[in-house]
Amino acid sequence: MDRDTFVSVFGSVFEETAWAAEQAWKRMPFETNEALVDTMCQVIRDAGSEEQLTLLCAHPELGSNKKMTDASEQEQLGAGIRKNKEERAKTLKKMNDEYRKKFGFPFIVAVKGLSMEMILENMQNRLHNDHETEFNECLAQVFKIAQIRLGDILIKE
Repeated sequence: MDRDTFVSVFGSVFEETAWAAEQAWKRMPFETNEALVDTMCQVIRDAGSEEQLTLLCAHPELGSNKKMTDASEQEQLGAGIRKNKEERAKTLKKMNDEYRKKFGFPFIVAVKGLSMEMILENMQNRLHNDHETEFNECLAQVFKIAQIRLGDILIKE
């Protein structure tokens, strides 16, 4: 693929972070789909902490009414976050606010395959982490999300 096509296809793997796809394109060719996933994640690992923080902050809060990417919207719908919205909105808002106040970025979890109860329990448990542990956990969750999204893209291609 040429650069523009590659970025068009893979630029949404990391939330609002097309630069990751641009950097990965420079490292072509990829012998396997796994190599593509690994390379894209390595681009983020190689980025500075400010770029990583910007990536984390680009993720929408769970249950947010803000515009989000189609992938985030579908992932949250699949986890049941958008169901019974009024009931869950208060709980999510309170926990999101507490989390963001403590860490300075949104709570991020790969929601695919998780129930709402599992997500809330995960969030509650992670609120006890220190900043460095949680920053690294959010990056690990971003990599899981990227792997899921890349898998979905590669199945279509």
